[in-house]
Amino acid sequence: MLDRIEALERELHDVEVRLGDPDVQSDNAKREAEGRRYAELKEVVDAGRAYRTAVEDLEAAREMAAEATGDELEEMAAMVAELEPEVPRLEEELKFMLLPKDPNDKKNVIVEVRGTEGGEEANLFARDLYEMYVSFAKRQSWKLETLEGKPSDMGGFSEVTFLLKGDSVWSRMKHEGGTHRVQRVPVTESQGRIHTSAATVTVLPEAEEVDIEIDENELKVDYYRSSGPGGQSVNTTDSAVRITHIPTGVQVSMQDEKSQIQNKAKALRVLRSRLLKAEQDRQAAELSEARRDQVGGGGRSEKIRTYNFKENRVSDHRDLGGITVHNLDKVLAGELDEVSDALLHAERQAQLEDGA
Repeated sequence: MLDRIEALERELHDVEVRLGDPDVQSDNAKREAEGRRYAELKEVVDAGRAYRTAVEDLEAAREMAAEATGDELEEMAAMVAELEPEVPRLEEELKFMLLPKDPNDKKNVIVEVRGTEGGEEANLFARDLYEMYVSFAKRQSWKLETLEGKPSDMGGFSEVTFLLKGDSVWSRMKHEGGTHRVQRVPVTESQGRIHTSAATVTVLPEAEEVDIEIDENELKVDYYRSSGPGGQSVNTTDSAVRITHIPTGVQVSMQDEKSQIQNKAKALRVLRSRLLKAEQDRQAAELSEARRDQVGGGGRSEKIRTYNFKENRVSDHRDLGGITVHNLDKVLAGELDEVSDALLHAERQAQLEDGA
């Protein structure tokens, strides 16, 4: 591991030299790319240097303790006792940082939340999830842009799509993809009985044009009037846009903006990201027959997480984490950190155990 740190130190030096090159400074794309690489390397190299210093200090303290006597021995023994737990802590931290990076880590994220099983209660829960992610984004200092919202009759969402931008947005949000189950007394329930409903969350890395090229000749674009809850028209012009990617059948609709141009631009962003995710899934399927679709059929039995209001409990059911917390109210208010941290740690631990 120390050899890898030395190699990264040499690369860091090379990047520093390139950043001082006038040709790089005058090219925005090159300067930004080198700057991102410098920040990545600097974080790992600093952690590696801290680990190396702790190892050297511990070795020196042990050698001195072996030769010390009296008060000096007691002092050296105390130093060894202080350094011994620090070395494995820094080592584990460094191992995590040296794990291969997910290729989507630097991408923005498009999230789609849909009410599925449970009628209007599922749509109301979809809104709860959307508001949870809005609050979580604020806590993480991410930028959130709502791309499309389809309100339901009682104020929920049959579907809502939004874009998240910020540091670690993919690594934090990718574990949210799946079926989320809620157990509570619906507002429509007169007998006070607890119902189980579900909403799905799909998390897509936002695709740039360089990631996915779309041939305009392979698109079918339809324009129609926007509609609100119950299907009533909310726009007097045909500004809503539906784009169908003919080769794959993937379809995206947008109606939030007042112009066809704006709705088409948003729809193309979502379409490009869905096609990127489909291609990444296809490649993953070639490597693993055990691949499972992110949200399955959206049924309650396929849940990744349960939100139980009576017990104020949130339980994540996957092997990756298997965490339960009894602060549902805070989680729905955006305090997802405890769950998110546990899933991130479990993922990295699994990578280490697999020899990644």
